[in-house]
Amino acid sequence: MKIVPNLLSIFRICLVPVFVILYFTDERDVKVYALIVFAVAGLSDFLDGFIARKFQAQSSLGKLLDPLGDKLMTFAVLICITITRPILLWALLIFFIKEILMGIGGLIIHRKARIELPPSNYLGKASNIVFFFVCAALMLFSGLTDQVAMILISIAIGLTLVALVNYLFSYIKIMKTIPDSEKS
Repeated sequence: MKIVPNLLSIFRICLVPVFVILYFTDERDVKVYALIVFAVAGLSDFLDGFIARKFQAQSSLGKLLDPLGDKLMTFAVLICITITRPILLWALLIFFIKEILMGIGGLIIHRKARIELPPSNYLGKASNIVFFFVCAALMLFSGLTDQVAMILISIAIGLTLVALVNYLFSYIKIMKTIPDSEKS
């Protein structure tokens, strides 16, 4: 059973090029298929986490594959949307910077505290759900004005930044528990 979450993560990684190909296919209504691939990737993310926790099937490989699959799909979706709506480039840059900051923070905590990173919380999960629906709207409704697209992506990015601040406070709290002799 331990391999199932890892297989789901690998499956999600394999869906990334499928999404990109479908997104840029010129045939009418193909974006619906790209959205279905995006939704299947989201479902596989939920399932791999659920199975890993329920059946005690966490692994070191899974701790690498799961976030890798998430980030690859998320960036693929954002890059594709930004290519078709260049006005949203700022959102892609903010999201990229956020991921870099979280990665650096996670590495620092892992190295300094020698502990596992805190799992995602409800705020992070809520921001992912909002992000999914915003991206779905931007993919499905190509007739949305740039102003509406800006408002939608601003909501998603705003919630993502709130989640980032929440994670940063968690990281700081963890770092404060580390004795000074171990911080160097």
